[in-house]
Amino acid sequence: MDDSGNGRPEEGRSPVLEDVAKLAQVSAMTVSRVLHSPEKVRPQTRERVMAAVRRLGYRPKIAARVPAAGGSGILGVITVDNLRYGPAATLYAIEQAARRHDYMISVLRLDASDDRALDETMELLRGLPVDGIIVGAPLESAVDRLRAPLPTDLPLVVADAAEDIPFPVAAVDQHAGAARAVRHLLSLGHETVWHLAGPPVWVDARSRQDAWREVLTSEGRPVPEPIIGDWSARSGYELGRLIARDPEVTAVFAANDAMALGLQRALQAAGRPVPDEVSVVGFDDVPESGYLIPPLTTVHQDFREVGRRAVQLLLEQLAVPEAEPKAAEPEAKADVAEPEDEDAAPLRSLIDPKLVVRESTRPPGRPR
Repeated sequence: MDDSGNGRPEEGRSPVLEDVAKLAQVSAMTVSRVLHSPEKVRPQTRERVMAAVRRLGYRPKIAARVPAAGGSGILGVITVDNLRYGPAATLYAIEQAARRHDYMISVLRLDASDDRALDETMELLRGLPVDGIIVGAPLESAVDRLRAPLPTDLPLVVADAAEDIPFPVAAVDQHAGAARAVRHLLSLGHETVWHLAGPPVWVDARSRQDAWREVLTSEGRPVPEPIIGDWSARSGYELGRLIARDPEVTAVFAANDAMALGLQRALQAAGRPVPDEVSVVGFDDVPESGYLIPPLTTVHQDFREVGRRAVQLLLEQLAVPEAEPKAAEPEAKADVAEPEDEDAAPLRSLIDPKLVVRESTRPPGRPR
């Protein structure tokens, strides 16, 4: 910008996002947040930024949202097992959010059985014209790999893995959701809660199991051995036949709705109807959960919000000019230091899940 006081860049150069930030006396990330998510910024800050936009005649373009000129307008997405409800819902939400910002997505599937899969998939994405990467693969192997340096210099956001990793995260708070499910069953008067858990290689399964165990322990209740399924309704049914044989079981928290469906069927077939003899809570709130017999009490995950926040976190990285530091920590410290950035979204953005109470739970020993 020149020194004449009119706030305009040097003659012959079109204004860029950094010029707006300097004139408004905020960071480039704050300008991006005003343009993409104005509801997150204080009104006085929004007014100052938009006044700078009008004064400079700044026009945001897709190419201006990436560090290198001539961005592709494509975001790379790494997903896993997208036939299952959670990963599929997250992928759909990311795609919809990207389209609202005029981006397309290029999807690569991660091989869950290969510990080197994330490196190989990242290497494939480096050969594609993508401006940034969203990793939606909540697997233990992938999360462990994200804690170490990765073979990519592209901006990266993690979706659906609420873990302590050195990248921006957008995810549902799995621990909070599972804790609410268990506390709901205990509040009805059940002595303890059995757990039909997901595969241990999944971060979400581990988080839900940890929360289940912590609640029972903190309440001084017996902690049964968890029963490990594979997310499918078939495993819920087969393991449910074993669960039905134990007369002490009065309440079960299933790690997802598909296994809860199979469990309910097995209990019914064994003459232990839900919820007359056994209460069941699921996790996910799939569209069909309210139409099961009986309708399933479950934990609702807002996948649409996960996708929106993941794309927003990535766009905020893409909006940072090339001359500014790329590292997440220095950028975050700069934002914290600026008074006008006190409304900035945290790099670890967790979405609060909701317990949806339906007809599959009731106090023990109280028939309909």
